[in-house]
Parts: sequence; structure tokens; C-alpha cells
Amino acid sequence: MKFTYRHTRNAAYIGYISQAIVNNLAPLLFVSFQREFGLSLDKISLLITINFGVQIAVDLLAAKYIDRIGYRAAALLAHVAVALGLVGLAVLPFVMPPFAGLAAAAVVYAVGGGLTEVIISPIVEALPGEEKEAAMSLLHSFYCWGQVAVVLLSTLYFKTAGIEHWNYLPLVWAVVPAFNIFLFAKVPLRTLNEDGESMPVSRLFRVKMFWIFLLLMICAGASELAMSQWASLFAEEGLQVSKTMGDLLGPCAFAVLMGIARTFYGIRGARLNLTRTILFSSVLCITSYLLAVFAPHPVLALAGCALTGLSVGIMWPGTFSIASKYYPQGGTAMFAILALAGDIGCSSGPTLAGFVADHTGDMHDGLLAAAAFPLLLIAGIVLLERQAARQNRQAVKQG
Repeated sequence: MKFTYRHTRNAAYIGYISQAIVNNLAPLLFVSFQREFGLSLDKISLLITINFGVQIAVDLLAAKYIDRIGYRAAALLAHVAVALGLVGLAVLPFVMPPFAGLAAAAVVYAVGGGLTEVIISPIVEALPGEEKEAAMSLLHSFYCWGQVAVVLLSTLYFKTAGIEHWNYLPLVWAVVPAFNIFLFAKVPLRTLNEDGESMPVSRLFRVKMFWIFLLLMICAGASELAMSQWASLFAEEGLQVSKTMGDLLGPCAFAVLMGIARTFYGIRGARLNLTRTILFSSVLCITSYLLAVFAPHPVLALAGCALTGLSVGIMWPGTFSIASKYYPQGGTAMFAILALAGDIGCSSGPTLAGFVADHTGDMHDGLLAAAAFPLLLIAGIVLLERQAARQNRQAVKQG
């Protein structure tokens, strides 16, 4: 069989589905972890922190070493780690102290998640003949469809096999990254800036606008994950709805609307002003969080959870695309640093929500605290547009 760049793109899509499994399977099991292992909210929050904390460390190392080990080796290592971590999630809590077992599994699959996040975007960015902004948004939409699949198929599993047999579910999901190991061993790969030098990381950090991009990535990750990580528990315990109903109308609807937003931008996004779209999305995100927190009826609160998905859809891939446009020579290191900032947000958003909720005893308070992130994102977009206008004026004067 001859593998082409079409297979490369499909492998990248499956890579983001694997990333969705890493970030969204465990949250569906948080209530089970509470009941079966007696874990408190702060320990569950710590599992989230471990996941994204390890991803942050991997992002940081990848910025320095990813070009040395090569795209193929990094992609293969990423999927091996995801598969092994999911197997560990099924096995380790029962052969060692439960929290230690869950934490160890999280460390392993987080290594894979961090590498996936760093390597997949530049692989797609480097493909020949791609409309870059559209391709990036379409790629990230597969994270959303992966999240939808995780919620729907896991819910079907819970209804048929029973939630008490949750430990077999990670073994089933481990098949996805295991299959992608085969694909990434065969598909053709190109690298960014094959014909020229990449911009050094030290130079990127000397540019004021790049620091604004880092702020945007932090806020994008926090705005997205604060809701997606806690939506299932929020629906089941905070809104007192059944697990099936809560998962379908909470994290599943969230992922569907996020996927629709990214797919739409991937197909029709060339007609949109990206910074203005992110600004509008940030306002919608704040509104969605407030609806989830203050709605007088559970259905309206779940609608707020779902609308958050629509609002955050373009934030992460949109920031990647704008940064690539301003710094086309940024290379793999730039994607790694941006992913690092995004993972800081992915850790800080749900961690803040979890610790506030654990302190007050109410997840409503945790989600209200997390609404600060889209507010900061609005400030970042305003700063970005001002900085861009200033650079344009300086370019005109110099011209």
C-alpha cells in the first residue's frame, strides 16, 4: 500500500482524537473515582493538574529537542505513551494505592498527550497545498469529534456494561492510539521551514506581540477545559441530573458545538476576521459561563455548558493561526511554546474551578471563578489589535 499526504492528514486527525481521549475520558469517571476510591474534589483536581502539568513539562522539553529527534519518532512515542497510559488507568488503581495508580497512569498518558499536541499541528502546517488557517481549524475540530465519541460511546458502555465495570473502558479506547502507531510509522512527513532557518525561541520572547499570544493561549486553554473537565460532575452533582443525561447534555453537547464551530471555520473561515471572531467568542463564553452558574433550571444551566463549547471552539486553533501568520518562520519551537502556554491554561482553569468549588462546597462557584479567563482573553485581543496597529504604523513610516 502506498501512503500519501492524505494518509498523513488522516493520521493527524486520529492523533487529535487520541488527545481527546487523554483529556476527556477520566473526567467521565470522576464520580466513580469519588465513590469507589473515596477521592475528594481536591485530589481529583490534582489529577487534572498532574495531567496538564506533565503536558506542560513535555511542551517545554519539546521546544528544545523535537527537531533533533524528528517528527516521526516524536509521533510514535506520543501514541505509545497514550496507549500505555490508558492501559495503566484500567490496571494500576487496583494493584497499588488507588490515587497513586491513577496519578501514575495520568503521568504516562500525559507524556503522550503533550507530545501529540506539540507535533501534530506542525505536521499539518507543513503539508503541501493546504489552506493553513482552514487546515488548522479543521484539524482541531477532530479533537472535538473525538470528545463527542468519547462521551457517546462511553455513555453507551456505561448503559450496557454498567458503570461499575468502568475499568475495562480505557482498554477499549487504547486501541485508537495503538492503531495510529502503525499509521505514523508509514506515512510521509514534511517539516516546517525545510528551505530556511526557523526563528530562534530567544528572538520570539523578545517580541512584545508574542507575549500577547501566550496570554491568549493560556486563556483559551483555561476557558475550554474549566468547563469540559467539570461539566459531567457539575451536571450530576450540582444540577442533580442522571449521569447519562448530564453527560449527553453537558460535555457531549459542549464538544458537538465546539466541533461545529471549528469545522465551520475550517470550511468557511477565510471570510472571517479571525481576531474579531475570537473577541466575539470571548463575550459569548462569559455569557455561557454565567448562564451555567446562575440559570434557575438545570436545562438552562446545561445549555450554558453546551454554549461554552461553541464559544471556545475557535480560540485555540485561531491563536495558532494568527501566530503562524505573524511569525511564519516560528517553526516547531513556536508551536511547542504556544502549546506550553495553552497547557498552562488547561491546568490552571479546571484547577482553579476545582479548588474554589472544594473550598465553598459548590461547583457553581468554581465555574464562576473560571469566567475570569475569557474576560482576560478579551483584554488580550484588544492588546493584540493595538500592537498590530502600532507595528503597521511603524512599517508605513519606515516605508
